Amino acid sequence: MSGNSAERALHLDVVLVKAGRTKIRYPAELLHDDGSRITVRAAWAGEGIRDFGFVRFEPGDVFTEHYWRDRWYAVKEVRDARGTLKGWYCDITRPATVSGCELVVEDLDLDLWRSADGSTVLRLDEDEFAASGLATRDPAAAAAAVHALDQLELLAKEGSFETLLR
Repeated sequence: MSGNSAERALHLDVVLVKAGRTKIRYPAELLHDDGSRITVRAAWAGEGIRDFGFVRFEPGDVFTEHYWRDRWYAVKEVRDARGTLKGWYCDITRPATVSGCELVVEDLDLDLWRSADGSTVLRLDEDEFAASGLATRDPAAAAAAVHALDQLELLAKEGSFETLLR
């Protein structure tokens, strides 16, 4: 690759905000941005191994992450270091924004997991969502978040989940 800026990979910092504070920030390679959907690739940004019981995120894992400016979720395809698909981890978020070299999303606590073979679909962190108080503070956002989780769960169970990512 020459030094031409058109040939260099573009990078963004993904900034995940929760309850008004930055939860995590990590570098990612910009793969696609069509004005609505933004796709980035990033290495597992957590420290060490995170074992959820149904999946382990660990050093070497690669996340291809899809964010939308007009949807209330992010879908993250998770592969191990050898490229084997583990599944999809979905965060329910406010629509993403891009400002300069930052892709910013606000985590609304709800999550969904779909295993690689589609046999396991799990709604996650509904207790955290209820405890967050969002339904009282911002009922419209809470309703949008629950609706987004319902939509993703339906797509995941119907097997048409991958159509989101084309």
